[in-house]
Amino acid sequence: MKVLNKLFILTTLLFVVGISACDKDDDDGVIRLSTSDDESAIEAAFLGVQAGDVIEFAAGTYNLTKSLTIDGVSDFTIKGAGINSTKLNFTNQVVGAEGIKITNSSQFILANLTVEDTKGDAIKTTDCTNISFINVGTVWTGEASSDNGAYGLYPVLCEHVLIDGCVARGASDAGIYVGQSNMVIVKNSTAEMNVAGIEIENTGNADVFDNVANNNTAGILVFDLPGLSRYGGKTRIFNNQITNNKHENFASAGMVGEVPEGTGVMILATQQVEVFNNTITENNVMGVGIVNYDVLSEIDPKYKHDDPNFDSNPGRIYIHDNTFSRSDNIPDQTTTIGALLKAILFPSGGYPDIMYDGIDPPDASYTKCIQNNGDAVFMDVDVENLQNPSARNLSTDLAPYDCSIEALPEIVVDAPTL
Repeated sequence: MKVLNKLFILTTLLFVVGISACDKDDDDGVIRLSTSDDESAIEAAFLGVQAGDVIEFAAGTYNLTKSLTIDGVSDFTIKGAGINSTKLNFTNQVVGAEGIKITNSSQFILANLTVEDTKGDAIKTTDCTNISFINVGTVWTGEASSDNGAYGLYPVLCEHVLIDGCVARGASDAGIYVGQSNMVIVKNSTAEMNVAGIEIENTGNADVFDNVANNNTAGILVFDLPGLSRYGGKTRIFNNQITNNKHENFASAGMVGEVPEGTGVMILATQQVEVFNNTITENNVMGVGIVNYDVLSEIDPKYKHDDPNFDSNPGRIYIHDNTFSRSDNIPDQTTTIGALLKAILFPSGGYPDIMYDGIDPPDASYTKCIQNNGDAVFMDVDVENLQNPSARNLSTDLAPYDCSIEALPEIVVDAPTL
């Protein structure tokens, strides 16, 4: 019996030590995953992650059918072998909507991998703090389609967010979306073939720089919308390449579905936005548009709201030192706003580079300043008289906007790095 007991103990120990290739390595605290691991092992690694853990995917494609979730954990890292080397593919997803969903967590890094073809959003983080996305891809590999997930990288209700060196392609709303968050940096990233390339919505203190937004419906959006938990402000958009954003709008629904094909940058109902040192080319409906939310609510009653704290007026907008160029290659318009612009205001072309709806702000705190943008053409399109041609006054006079606003401060985020 003693011999049998010893054999049983030895066998048990060997099983525990060698149960799976994905078990934690006590030498370095890394949970290593390879394509030979089945999906249940990968799911268990996420559900069991603890403070200090690193989940490391080897190179290869991992075919997954369920969302990978983490809740209420601090201080961990999820990483692959490279943005083009490690791919988590959700083509056959049947459980959950997101690829990766992380909630109520802090001080974590996602790095060096790509999430592909999720049923819904690719990577969503909610109520998280001090988080980094570094060299992460979110991609829908087929043609642009309203059946694609809405968002690629999707931090919402988060604090101190770093997005660096990421790639987003094919999202039916926004490739890189930051919503209702604070203290944000989006840099060195590429967004292409999304409806919106990069969107900063109801988010405060954001720097968006050194990015490429190419071949989206709209390159970069800075929005405030009513009925949400917080409002935005203090956003800098600078040193970006915002080019050729005239892809057909393939959004299935929502506000971004109203954005005209051919939009470089749109600023909607938010405060303190500085747009400078960008190259804004071949966005042939509007290079930069400044829009009051009430324009939307007048065009379509579904956008009317009863939020007493929401301010529809964009204010303290400073657009300066950008390079604009365009051609006469005007994209077809499938959205209500785009169709109105084309049919009523610009039936023969002649779109401006910088477009302002012309709705008079309530006081001087809503200043718009536009300076040093080379040969860019400006136009106040007097949208209040959109349906009254005899009273309409389209003005290209920049003199009322020849002013400057104190530069916004640099954003510094407290987010982990590799």
